[in-house]
Amino acid sequence: LFSTNRLGVPNTRLRLRELVQRVEPKANDGAVINVARWDLAEDGTVFDASGTFSVKCDYTINQGARMNIDLRDHVLELARGSKVPQDVQGLVGMLHGAMPSELFDPNELAMDTTYLDGDVRIVRLTGDRLEGVRNVFIRSGSVEVDPTKKEII
Repeated sequence: LFSTNRLGVPNTRLRLRELVQRVEPKANDGAVINVARWDLAEDGTVFDASGTFSVKCDYTINQGARMNIDLRDHVLELARGSKVPQDVQGLVGMLHGAMPSELFDPNELAMDTTYLDGDVRIVRLTGDRLEGVRNVFIRSGSVEVDPTKKEII
């Protein structure tokens, strides 16, 4: 994911490992689910809590291809064997700061989507809060990203 939306200051106790957006269509409506995979070091040194944070939304399509988004629920799930965070509300606050706001709270936004190919899509947001913000999504598994590998292009 690449977003033109400016994010807040990173928190060293939270590691956001992955942001995924799933679209589940049903004719002219459906669901959009944004999932953040995270690790937390509550003591500041050991990442001993981990899980997912899902933002579940409903959508309807109008004006041909525009998806109007309505927030349905936020769901925090711990990974098997994870330590339970002492400050769950603080964890949600850190996730809010780490995620692009259009993925954390997409309520009352609309999305115009352009598919570049089967693996890459660009989403332009419309609405009072984030007019013109763009996100680029790459299909999971279509590109291998290895930050430790040095490639000469």
